[in-house]
Amino acid sequence: MMLRVWLVAIPLGVLGLAGCGSDDTGTTSKEACTAAPREPAVVPATSFKPGSSLRLMTHDSFSLSDGVLEQFTTQTGVEVKLIKSQDAGSMVSQAVLTAGKPTADVMFGVDNTFMCKALAAKVFAPMKSAAANAVPAELKLDPHGRLVPIDYGDVCVNYWKDSFSSTRAPATIDDLTKPEFAGLFVTQHVDTSSPGFAFLLATIAKYGESAWESYWTKLRANKVEVASGWTEAYTEKFKAGGGDKPIVTSYATSPVAEVVFAKTPPATAPTGVLTDACFRQVEFAGVLRGSANAEAAAALVDFLLSEPVQSDIPLNMFVFPANPKAKVPADFTSHAAVVANPLTLEPALIEQNRARWTERWAKIVTR
Repeated sequence: MMLRVWLVAIPLGVLGLAGCGSDDTGTTSKEACTAAPREPAVVPATSFKPGSSLRLMTHDSFSLSDGVLEQFTTQTGVEVKLIKSQDAGSMVSQAVLTAGKPTADVMFGVDNTFMCKALAAKVFAPMKSAAANAVPAELKLDPHGRLVPIDYGDVCVNYWKDSFSSTRAPATIDDLTKPEFAGLFVTQHVDTSSPGFAFLLATIAKYGESAWESYWTKLRANKVEVASGWTEAYTEKFKAGGGDKPIVTSYATSPVAEVVFAKTPPATAPTGVLTDACFRQVEFAGVLRGSANAEAAAALVDFLLSEPVQSDIPLNMFVFPANPKAKVPADFTSHAAVVANPLTLEPALIEQNRARWTERWAKIVTR
């Protein structure tokens, strides 16, 4: 999940980090994730049953302006009931347990760090999304149309500019291991935070299997602090929230929020972004397999890619819309950091190694 509540080179491929594992049937993680579904693809409805409804399950950071989601009801007569889970991880885990007999019709918020877990468990039905034709190919990580890209964003290290008015600010994440930045960096626990886990993945993608542990060993020696989640790290320990840490793991779009929510919006954001090791998160929506109203559910997924929704996403969820036809507000484009070469890893590789990587991280950083 991209935790963005504000009170708060794509893709890199496998990188040779490890061979694919297999389950008890001999099916590899990658095969289970990418296997073509046997059922026919759902075609979005063009006519709708009067008085019908759909259940849209999302993570707790889902947010749209008043009236935007209701436009779907105006157009179709179908009521949308929002069901919010806590985070993407728990949401996917629940969907896996109820695969084929879902408690909702559509799920939004599965990202590329959890998509393989959901696809291997056959949580989603394939669909033919005409709206997805406009989405750039690099965001379409599921070749069988079970997951449709809705938005994307980059987890990056941020720093408070005023804290470095008389000293050198960090320029790369390698700088965070140097003595002059000792004790200045707070990140999040990889087991309890989406950006925390994404930053771990960024270091694995950047340094490879042979060197990422060495990087974290240096960070620990340089007194990195670990918070439980984004809110604690950013709004309590980071300078933006009155804390004493001038460096934090957050997002490339965090500077946008610092400007938009300021009592007196500054001309430039008070936060800078290190763009050398940003991990790209792509969020998807899909029809849950077993939905009793699958065709209408597919139409709702397509609606999430419509221009009214996509243009509303940036200043509500602080991510980029997947539809390039969306009208992105000037405040967003002016202050969001541009990440030219975001890092990523194959979803199957992430799922295969999640437990091992997080266990090794914990032994290094929190021992």
